Amino acid sequence: MPLENRLQGKVAIITGAASGIGEAAVTLFTEQGAKVLANDLSQEKLEGCFGDNPNVVCLGQDIAEDGAPQTIIDAAIAAFGHLEILFNNAGVCPPEPLMEQTRENWDRAINVNVYAANMLTVAAVPHLKVSGQGRVINTASIQSKRSAEALTAYTVSKHGISGLTKQQALELAGTGITCNALEPGFVTTGISKAYTDDMTEQERDDFEAYWSGKAPVGRLGEPIDIANAALFLAQDASEFINGASLAVDGGASARL
Repeated sequence: MPLENRLQGKVAIITGAASGIGEAAVTLFTEQGAKVLANDLSQEKLEGCFGDNPNVVCLGQDIAEDGAPQTIIDAAIAAFGHLEILFNNAGVCPPEPLMEQTRENWDRAINVNVYAANMLTVAAVPHLKVSGQGRVINTASIQSKRSAEALTAYTVSKHGISGLTKQQALELAGTGITCNALEPGFVTTGISKAYTDDMTEQERDDFEAYWSGKAPVGRLGEPIDIANAALFLAQDASEFINGASLAVDGGASARL
């Protein structure tokens, strides 16, 4: 397949689209011929990112609110008439040591990172089935297979999205829909900034140096690195990849 227009004629929903991985994915997908329903909390931020892109419709909507999944799916169908790709990318990462957990942070992490992705997929299935080449892509994390200090709710939620992806792949077998997860390592996004904001400058430098050194490629991840992996899984050519979790971490998870 040519390197251009790999998503020509397809429609995608991308959540968490106003920054980081989601913003990079919206731009890349439209460059490759797709039309995109871009979702995030703030309509204003979305319009700031994509207001000049004729292939993007913006929808400010909290995905964890009751009824939000159906609202998002309905908006995509109303705008474009069909749907082939759902990229469940939105996520939150509340810094939370085990002994300082709050129910508020726990519920928010599970509801946004896992339950909303679950319900968005359920709402999307009738439309994804139509093409016979439906794609569900979930943003998991390197934390889906390990743990880290002060990330209790986040770590549990990312283990959860990994398991959900396998369940989706199993139960949607035979529909033409594949369901896979991406496992980013440390990527320079708003979520990673929130995690490092409370560090001193030296602590932040040391933290970033650690992750750059841990990855054999020798650098931190960028949003486009993850967006490129999502593009790979969104294509028709990925149809034999299902229920998989793809590490996109520069090789960090391969190092003890």
